[in-house]
Amino acid sequence: MIMANVGNEFFREQLLERRERLAVVVARTGPAAELARLTQEVDAALDRLEQGSFGLCDVCHESVEKDRLIADPLSRFCLDHLDARQQQALSEDLQLAARLQKALLPAQDLRIGGWQAHYRYEPAGAVSGDYCDLIACEVDSGGFFFLLGDVSGKGVAASMRMNQLHAMFRSLIRVDQPLERLVEIANNIFCRSGISGQYATLVCGEAARSGEIALASAGHLPALHVGCGGVAHLEATGFPLGMFCDSRYEVHRLRLEPGESLLLYTDGVTEMRDAAQKEFGVRRLADLAGASRTLEPQGLAAACIDGLKSFSAGTQRSDDLTMLVLRRSAPPA
Repeated sequence: MIMANVGNEFFREQLLERRERLAVVVARTGPAAELARLTQEVDAALDRLEQGSFGLCDVCHESVEKDRLIADPLSRFCLDHLDARQQQALSEDLQLAARLQKALLPAQDLRIGGWQAHYRYEPAGAVSGDYCDLIACEVDSGGFFFLLGDVSGKGVAASMRMNQLHAMFRSLIRVDQPLERLVEIANNIFCRSGISGQYATLVCGEAARSGEIALASAGHLPALHVGCGGVAHLEATGFPLGMFCDSRYEVHRLRLEPGESLLLYTDGVTEMRDAAQKEFGVRRLADLAGASRTLEPQGLAAACIDGLKSFSAGTQRSDDLTMLVLRRSAPPA
């Protein structure tokens, strides 16, 4: 079968929920041809689940793209066998999804409480599974939360989970929990609301007016503390979100002096390859960041991106790329 049993259970629940909703509408409005057609399509999809053919293209019998099945479990054709009308509808849907996802991003530059922040967000396709957010504390403390993550997989399915992370953290931050508890709650929700095998790496941190940073990392690549004495690596403090529901997360605590920066990034940066198929890697990124440590966030990010593009010249990027730079400047008088 195309899906593991646990994956099939997810789709079964989705289809049964659709059928229940259709039954409610029919009970309220009476039978209609369109409702009958939709009900038949849901029942046919449930039959395919039982027969082991769910997720196979009706034409070529190859697998339908998983992210499309997650978005629409009634899909019966792979991308290669959509007709012109379906191709156009899919293109319009992706364009709308891309606009909606872009609208969720914060302002690209932030200045608050003696901090400067800047990010670069470059999807490989129409939509992205990378996550980036900057959220000022509700209390006028001059502090803010910063988040950067990467959902496993690509395409629509990853972007849907990225949107879930955005909504979840925007809600949870208002609850005023310690940082480690905040990430633990988010992990539990993420773990119980998705498909087995789908996870997200994440860095979640809080920056205070004093220059103090608290940072928890759910299986993400090491954060880079770009300081006057060199570049220090801050490793993950727990498993990726969605891997184990009861995971616990420790917190790194550090202080950035004026002129020091914190650099976060997704694996679209470090896994970029050159013509010889060598990876860019964390070490090259750290070296670039260290050489550019006197620059403000926009300049430091630009120097790293330029170095990455020079390294990978002539190769095609296949993964989303996100980079976030926080810099401690002199606090306001």
